[in-house]
Amino acid sequence: MKHIDIKQVFDSYKQFIGKQITVCGWVRTARDSKNVAFLEVSDGTCLKNLQIVIDKSRFDDKVSGAFSVGCGVRLVGVLAESQQNVCELKLDSYDILGECPADYPLQKKRHTLEFLRTMPHLRVRTNTYMNVQRVRSVLSYATHVYFQSNGFAYVHTPIITGSDCEGAGEVFGVTTRRWNDTAPSEQEYYAEDFFGKHAYLTVSGQLEGEVAAMALGKIYTFGPTFRAENSNTSRHVAEFWQVEPEVAFAELPDIIEIVESYVKFVVGYVLEHCRAELEFFERFYEKGLIDKLNNVVHSDFVVLDYTDAIEQLQRSGVEFVYKPEWGAELQSEHERYLTEQVYKKPVFVTNYPKGVKAFYMKQNPDGKTVAATDLLVPGIGEIVGCSERETDYDKLVSAMRTKGMTVESYKQYLDLRRYGSVPHSGFGMGLDRMVMYLTGMSNIRDVLLYPRAPKELK
Repeated sequence: MKHIDIKQVFDSYKQFIGKQITVCGWVRTARDSKNVAFLEVSDGTCLKNLQIVIDKSRFDDKVSGAFSVGCGVRLVGVLAESQQNVCELKLDSYDILGECPADYPLQKKRHTLEFLRTMPHLRVRTNTYMNVQRVRSVLSYATHVYFQSNGFAYVHTPIITGSDCEGAGEVFGVTTRRWNDTAPSEQEYYAEDFFGKHAYLTVSGQLEGEVAAMALGKIYTFGPTFRAENSNTSRHVAEFWQVEPEVAFAELPDIIEIVESYVKFVVGYVLEHCRAELEFFERFYEKGLIDKLNNVVHSDFVVLDYTDAIEQLQRSGVEFVYKPEWGAELQSEHERYLTEQVYKKPVFVTNYPKGVKAFYMKQNPDGKTVAATDLLVPGIGEIVGCSERETDYDKLVSAMRTKGMTVESYKQYLDLRRYGSVPHSGFGMGLDRMVMYLTGMSNIRDVLLYPRAPKELK
């Protein structure tokens, strides 16, 4: 049906003043008095609600009960200026497109996030989740703008794969067969499955991304990835979205430069295009949010060697829950201490011990560390994982065997090291964690439309 988006009404209200227009939306609030009734209506296109003014003398007695909170409406009226609301619609006629009964759960203006997580099908209608999704949309668009403007090809890597990119075994199986124990062996059982072998939901598009980079030079893939990790923290879900570029002829310092450039671009883009949404999140969720984001755009990121980071943590005098020791992964408390207490801006930690990183990362000459880095940001911790890839065939095979991987399953990946291998690097950024950082939301379940976690499949 023909109508004008409410965002367009507010953006260009002067051209509509005094004219009859049609808007559609959902009733957010309804107030009644003796002679006049007021509605606030949202169509989801912007943060602001449009106020509707109903002169009850122009309608029959049923008008007072026609508009329930949550109902879908089509409204026709003349737009007028408003000192308090910029503009408002003087109602001439209306249609109820979808009634909403009194048991509609979102009657109050404010609900706890815990309560809203119980109803993902409705929570997106609240200001918080509408604004999260708008920021997420703009961030996704900015990602494409950045890479397309910098000569990267967008490739679609497979979601169903026969290998575990991280080699950790935390993968979801894909099968068409119901389990039974009649097969002589697991191998024979899966030989009768759809693909004739084990198949999984991908943990990462990186391995296939490397294939594309060896032909196209600079690529990025951007899509859903899956990890069967039984974790119930505020930062982990089973289905998440990753941005994964891969760049030929790039060593670790080169990819660090690209990461910093990309992060600054997308943060700046959201600051420019989502100002109202960020002001909302600063008011209700994180004081100082906008200053924090501006600091990211205008700061030079720190590059800190892992060994130096451990020494700083050990000298800090802080009683960490997990004692910082060389050879162990940095914990969230360590990452936040470095970014929030020491440097007060994003930090690249480089050259991690090879024992805590994935098999594909380039081994440094010291034999103990790999050319890898994590980008840590205040308030979240790790937001980007990055490395130069190992190009030495024998070293790569040795790393795979050390981690107990089946080398034969990665023949095509190993072939890249035999046929014209060149230095190349890439990174993975969790889009969901970046949305958390941009909005101040503290739980990753609140930045996904339908979060997937252990025992959680609504």
